[in-house]
Amino acid sequence: MDEILRRTVEACEPRDKPALAALYEEQTREFVRFYRGLSAEQRPGFLARLTAECGVEHGRVGELCGRVAEARGMGPLMQAEQRLRSSLTPRYSVLIGRICGLEDGVKFIVDLRADVLRCLETKTADCPHIREMEETLKKLLSNWFSIGFLKLERITWQSSCDLLEKISQYEAVHPVRSWTDIKRRVGPYRRCYVFTHRAMPGEPLVVLHVALTDDISKNAQTIVGRDPSPEITEDVNKITTAIFYSISSTQPGLHQVHLGNYLIKQVVKELQGEFPHMKQFSSLSPIPGFTKWLAGTISDQMKEGTTNRILTQAESKEIQEIVGGPVLETLKRLLITNEWVKTEKLVRVLELPLMRLCAWYLYGEKHRGAALNAVANFHLQNGAVMWRLNWMANTSPRGISSSSGIMVNYRYFLEDTNYNSVQYLKTRHIEASKQILSLVAQFQKTSKL
Repeated sequence: MDEILRRTVEACEPRDKPALAALYEEQTREFVRFYRGLSAEQRPGFLARLTAECGVEHGRVGELCGRVAEARGMGPLMQAEQRLRSSLTPRYSVLIGRICGLEDGVKFIVDLRADVLRCLETKTADCPHIREMEETLKKLLSNWFSIGFLKLERITWQSSCDLLEKISQYEAVHPVRSWTDIKRRVGPYRRCYVFTHRAMPGEPLVVLHVALTDDISKNAQTIVGRDPSPEITEDVNKITTAIFYSISSTQPGLHQVHLGNYLIKQVVKELQGEFPHMKQFSSLSPIPGFTKWLAGTISDQMKEGTTNRILTQAESKEIQEIVGGPVLETLKRLLITNEWVKTEKLVRVLELPLMRLCAWYLYGEKHRGAALNAVANFHLQNGAVMWRLNWMANTSPRGISSSSGIMVNYRYFLEDTNYNSVQYLKTRHIEASKQILSLVAQFQKTSKL
């Protein structure tokens, strides 16, 4: 490791001599081979040393700051400023540039950032140098993967087997069960679109699945549970609505490099071209984290030992008659184990309180002023309206575990999306329907907020 680091530091010195190009290319390939050969446990330590030894030379930065302050005249000042800017660029940026010149080099950099993010998340190498590399890579990738370099592709059953298999593997919302399942998802009354990049051929970056319907869908079972036969023919007259029912980012290294919002906008244009009469665009979205948040809220309520601010007295009484024992403690256990869905009467009684709590979770719970729920934040940034909560909309084990079976429609009114997006980004105002606002008001009344 010491030897490869020594040669890497040497290779990071920016030299433009053509005679050295072949040497540096071989050194760069050697670095890539070495890094790929490291185990997951070895990589954090190596990255920590790499970023420390090939990062910004802080002594040099201090020296050049002094020269900027001492410069007299516009010419010398601008020259000193240029040298200062160059010194603030980590030296491993030279290495990154050379890696990108290799075949599959861009994919290597994307995967490298995924490793850096994992180091920070797990705190296996959480240090200022690693955080600096993360910011450097994020900025580079945001430029490399801007909308002008992306290609929109529609996936069909005639697409390559390799691409279809990757789309099946990357599906993060509704797992693909079989080849027949994926055939249906790219067949009649369905569309599947991906963004690709010329530097990563055959690799979908973000995947959007769309259902073509005659109304805004209320549950996932009607879309992925009973997909139309791949052999039927579409009736264009029955298609008035596009439902975005799954969007999956495939590359962890492109986290916070915004691709999904561009993909939805591009797909809307494609669909309008194919179906000029199409007027309704909406998501049918999961609510990941709701059940976990609710269990935490119940725990906090139990610790406080104050009056029940989650359920009304009538709801508490009705639930207690069904489950017996302490209401909040029993309810938390039933939510965590998914046992509550096995009792039809309990499913009926819990509908209003859980819908009320879910509306508040989406609308009222914040992180730095934005919606706490990442899916909500994504669609609101795009200018969608928080339009409708749907009870028992995803009864799969995953749907019950993550969001108590509730799903939400974020509706895109195309004439308003730009205004809604600007308002949300500027003021964090959430545009919501009467149903959502009514449920939020009920929550506030019950919880005394």
